[in-house]
Amino acid sequence: MRYFFDYLSIHYKYAEGCFEALTQKANADINWLVNAIFRYIQVHKGRVERKEVSTATLRNYIKPIRLYSEQMDIPIPWKKLMRGMPKGRRYANDCAPTIDEIKRVLAYPDRRIKPIVCVMSSSGIRLSAWDYLRWKHIIPMIRNGRVVAAKILVYAEDDDEYFSFISQEALETLEEWMNYRKACGEVVTGESWLMRNLWDVTTPKGKGVVTIPKRLKATGIKRLIERALWAQGIRSELKKDKKRHEFQADHGFRKWFKTRCESAGMRSINIETLMGHSLGLADSYYRPTEEEILNDYLNATNALTLSNLHDVQERIEELIVKTEDSDRNTKGQLEEKNQAIEALADQVMKLSSEIDMLKQKIRI
Repeated sequence: MRYFFDYLSIHYKYAEGCFEALTQKANADINWLVNAIFRYIQVHKGRVERKEVSTATLRNYIKPIRLYSEQMDIPIPWKKLMRGMPKGRRYANDCAPTIDEIKRVLAYPDRRIKPIVCVMSSSGIRLSAWDYLRWKHIIPMIRNGRVVAAKILVYAEDDDEYFSFISQEALETLEEWMNYRKACGEVVTGESWLMRNLWDVTTPKGKGVVTIPKRLKATGIKRLIERALWAQGIRSELKKDKKRHEFQADHGFRKWFKTRCESAGMRSINIETLMGHSLGLADSYYRPTEEEILNDYLNATNALTLSNLHDVQERIEELIVKTEDSDRNTKGQLEEKNQAIEALADQVMKLSSEIDMLKQKIRI
């Protein structure tokens, strides 16, 4: 809105004065405001054509003016003004990070980076969800006496609350992080924030106190991820003809989650449910049980796991199967040999009995 005020040469120290001046002019001459908005749109349309800004940015310039006119009941013919607006992509031209890039981020020397990345990449939660997450919002899911995943309550106690799941790997990294905090002297309860500030373990009066945890907000987590990307050589200066990096610092993990789940054969509607997306009309009719979604999610856990443990486990299982097959083949071959030996023994017995009979005849 400040850009629009500057365009109209309306300058006051406080925003209230700018809005009041604009309202007085609009009430005095509505056509003046309509023409001013039209010219303002044309200026920015020219910037879009010169590729100085994107179509989405153009619409963002107009949104606050439209909201202002609606709030002040100023009749602006928006349909006419918006006619001929350039259409652009409604999605960002970026991609999800590769698993190698994610593993390089995990190597960043901050204890918090591993649980943060593992949780985000295995659940698809938004960055803003960290402002709500406490330890009690992580609920292990046990099947046949074994923890297979964990349920995560996203935006708990808020109107937008929903649930997703995190992998067994992500749960283990969180447990390791919480146990470390306990060992350092923090009293960890269900109300403890999932991510907190760091503390100096070398001096008692260092930066941060372990017994007084402060929540690490979503903005802090974003800065932490960005520092990891730069430190690990994944981020570099943009070229002159580019305006964005290959993948977003935090939202890239959300895209990675969706991509991996799709490739693992998980149902799309369940993926959207776990990501907290609106299903449209299906919101009113699609009511799967938590167990059904979990079973579908478990089919994708191997694809969502970042460490090599599952790869090693799969290789071990393959070797076990091959060994069992080899043992069966060996046993079969031994049985065949035993049968052949028994057959030969029978033939020898018959031959020896025949020889004895011949000897008796010769004596007679």
